[in-house]
Amino acid sequence: MKTAAAVVATVAVGTFAVTTALPAHSEPGDNVLAQGEFSLAPQTLLPAASSDSLLPAAPSDDPLHAVLPGVQPTPPPPNLPTTPPSADAAFPSGPSQAPKCDGVTIKQGQDAAKIVDDAPTGTTFCFTAGWHRITQTIHPKADQVLASDQGAVLTGSVPLTKWTASHGDWVTTGVLPPAYPQTGQCEDNVANLCYLREQVFLNSKHLTRVASREKVAPGTFYADYAANAVYLGDDPHGRSVEMSKTETAIQSTAGGVTVRGLTIEHFATPPQSGAVVLGLGWKVIANDIRWNHAVGVMLVNADGAVLEKNFIHSNGQLGIGQYSTLKGTISANEVSYNNTDGFWIADWESGGIKTTWSSGGWVTGNLIKLNRGVGLWSDAYDDGRTFNANQIVDNAADGIRYEIGRNGVIEKNAISGNGLGTGRGSGTSLWDGGGININTSSNVQVRDNVVADNVNGISIQSRTRGSGPWGLNVLRDIVVSSNQVTMRGGTTATGMVQNAGAAIPLGEVTLDKNTYILDSLTADRFQQTGEWYSAQEWRKTGQDTTSTFTTRRSAR
Repeated sequence: MKTAAAVVATVAVGTFAVTTALPAHSEPGDNVLAQGEFSLAPQTLLPAASSDSLLPAAPSDDPLHAVLPGVQPTPPPPNLPTTPPSADAAFPSGPSQAPKCDGVTIKQGQDAAKIVDDAPTGTTFCFTAGWHRITQTIHPKADQVLASDQGAVLTGSVPLTKWTASHGDWVTTGVLPPAYPQTGQCEDNVANLCYLREQVFLNSKHLTRVASREKVAPGTFYADYAANAVYLGDDPHGRSVEMSKTETAIQSTAGGVTVRGLTIEHFATPPQSGAVVLGLGWKVIANDIRWNHAVGVMLVNADGAVLEKNFIHSNGQLGIGQYSTLKGTISANEVSYNNTDGFWIADWESGGIKTTWSSGGWVTGNLIKLNRGVGLWSDAYDDGRTFNANQIVDNAADGIRYEIGRNGVIEKNAISGNGLGTGRGSGTSLWDGGGININTSSNVQVRDNVVADNVNGISIQSRTRGSGPWGLNVLRDIVVSSNQVTMRGGTTATGMVQNAGAAIPLGEVTLDKNTYILDSLTADRFQQTGEWYSAQEWRKTGQDTTSTFTTRRSAR
């Protein structure tokens, strides 16, 4: 056992950041096992057949098949995946997965919002190929279908055509709305540009917003709201220049709506708002939802809604958001490359998927990759949520974060390369998260996941987070079992951290029947409230007593 040096600093109301210094990997008397010479298997030290062998003590102790007694896997609903999708193969999502459309035709140049509004409930609308400029939000009626089998694009942008050369830049005027107040939090909290909704695209390429005219260069633009002028760093002549303007593409309080086969882009969504907003019993299937300023898709009071087989990417803040929804299903979507407009990566609702205040339901079978933020985040009073069979890869913050929730199941996910971002508030300690991060939640089962090469393995955090609808927010009854966790190099670790006012009672966190693939069996890869441990020392704390520790490269 070694004591970690720690420095605590308050970074926001109710939250803390801790920097820990990893001690030397061995001290006199601590080097119980030489690297590569043994594996730690359940209850027994076994000589390995080779330097990378994994040897369970007996078939009944095999952690790859064991399940903690009394904690049986919950089967997903019918037709949902049970294994993660591949991160390498072409992922089957987007309009190519949509069926044929038969219904009322909406052609380019027609007022789609009016046509939908004038039609009776249950009508199916088929958008023709090409761009459809949506100047007002479409509000479908109950059981209506908005669809295309021809590659229709619904765009919330307007063309900018009247440009004048001005001191090396090009300027157009009279196209911006009046200035509006900031909402949300930006990665760059000095310039604070992320909340500004009007994106600019040159030949469909997203341009980078800068804070002043002096910083305008090729590939950038500056929007001067006081002067109602947009400055461009590239010569726009002979090119297409578009600016997002309409806030929302599709939203309604009506139930049973279907949206499928559409590309939905360039909507000027405010922070925390979606280009498509699902309601009760909606089905949003096989769409390409991209390059919208804030959230691609929101489920809001969307009980029983299904979001499936969509390609949701390159949105300015977040791919998918969910709020106050009972038994919603988010399944088989690719959610990638979101947070293009510079929202705070480490800790403000940016990245792949975030759900809040929701009960039941599943996030399953999705490919969630390369988002600039958390891959999959449950925050603030989610109850009974299941996250299973997702492939979560190379997101800048945590792979999965389960925060201030209860009765959660996190199972059968493949989680790798997450949490390695270096932006504001990012770090490498257990306080900064890991492949899986359980934060001040209760009755959460983490099982049968493959967690590899993240900033940390599994981070369990007990923080002082005040009270809510369930009383005091506390960390209780966390079971981590039958996972495979790879930790090699640097300060990567698995374990628990706590605030002074949020001590973890004995027995409230259990880790067991896991398999750990380590760079060295003598490396300090485990931590409990400030103390560092090698594999054997960790076992002596009462955690992972029947788990396997190995230097073998892969056990599954």
